[in-house]
Amino acid sequence: MSQGDAGPRTRTVTWRDPREGVAAARSLPGLEYLRAIVRGELPGAPIAELMGFALVEVGEGRAVFAVEPAEYHYNPIGTVHGGLAATVLDSSLGCAVHSTLPVGAGYTTLELHVNLVRAIAHDTGRLTCTGEVVHVGGRVATAQAKLTDASGKLYAHGTTTCLLFRPPGAGGRE
Repeated sequence: MSQGDAGPRTRTVTWRDPREGVAAARSLPGLEYLRAIVRGELPGAPIAELMGFALVEVGEGRAVFAVEPAEYHYNPIGTVHGGLAATVLDSSLGCAVHSTLPVGAGYTTLELHVNLVRAIAHDTGRLTCTGEVVHVGGRVATAQAKLTDASGKLYAHGTTTCLLFRPPGAGGRE
């Protein structure tokens, strides 16, 4: 071992069976489903457990996630991998869209655009990512999000376009 090398590190990740959440997502309006995740009544996404972020607040057309950057998020050059910001942005954007959907509707990301504007390190502190819907139509929705620290300093921002899946006979918002 080189000087200063503390040796291998380990991290244990646990998550709940996602099938419970998948079933609930099909039977609840999007906003109620996401509120149940925030309250801990339904499991969040396993990817959130793996990467250490969580949905902390949700409203109509708005979703807020929080993450505490850590050493295990690092890339080989000593900063937090941009994939953490991209994943948290994608989650916030998608959940903002999902919060507007009725029972039985779903979505998938068609396009994700991420701008990384500042390096993130393990000592950056808690970051919050706020996603807000820009438009929800019959087949397509768009949203925007910002990843900021406690003082409001911007680390990344992004946009999404989502394809909406609506149950047969359900009209869309235009």
